[in-house]
Amino acid sequence: MTPPTELRVSKDRRTLSVTFPGHAAFIFSAEMLRVLSPSAEVQGHSAEQRVTVPGKRNVAILKLEPIGNYAVRITFDDFHDTGIFTWDYFHTLGHEKDSRWAEYESELAAKGLARDA
Repeated sequence: MTPPTELRVSKDRRTLSVTFPGHAAFIFSAEMLRVLSPSAEVQGHSAEQRVTVPGKRNVAILKLEPIGNYAVRITFDDFHDTGIFTWDYFHTLGHEKDSRWAEYESELAAKGLARDA
């Protein structure tokens, strides 16, 4: 996957814009990135171990740290920082954003959880 031409955190630190060559920017909320983090803490080591993370509506991005030429580590203001967001993951997430978000909201409802802390 070709690296993005730009990663831009909004001034309020609540969104991340990821632009790939020849594509419009994908805009991700910090909340979406946090709850869909590719970390083992969230994704587990199998589908059965995946965790539904509630209460992150107001999470913000503290920093981005490059990982080689293939990814970035995002540190959130709740100090979660174990997810390595590869260019492939951003690209896939950008194209599947609506369906993944709907699935997340359905999981919250089914488990009696909320987006607010």
